[in-house]
Amino acid sequence: MSTVDPLTTPAGVAPASDIPEEPHAQHGYTSNKDSYLRRLKRIEGQVRGIARMVDEDKYCIDILTQVAAVNKALHAVSLGLLEEHIGHCVVGASSEPDPGTRADAINFKVKEATDAIGRLLR
Repeated sequence: MSTVDPLTTPAGVAPASDIPEEPHAQHGYTSNKDSYLRRLKRIEGQVRGIARMVDEDKYCIDILTQVAAVNKALHAVSLGLLEEHIGHCVVGASSEPDPGTRADAINFKVKEATDAIGRLLR
């Protein structure tokens, strides 16, 4: 059983270790993985810069401007991943050969996407 740190895990978000994963599954973002990693490393650098600004007692409005830039960058990554999920996972579920499980697979993937959108909108 994993321990969730409420200070670092947003409410209603399952820790990655609690989310079931298909073995050796190729995800929709796999073909763009390097691009996502570059963007996330850039965002990581921006966050370190914000921490440095706070440490150096920079003007609050300048810090807030940088926080807004990080939020916008994370939003762009989130939308890209969501688009990849819909284009790969949801569409992939529709190609399930067994009609009996196809509807369940589609419903499950759509529910995942809907829940993710809900978390992004909070």
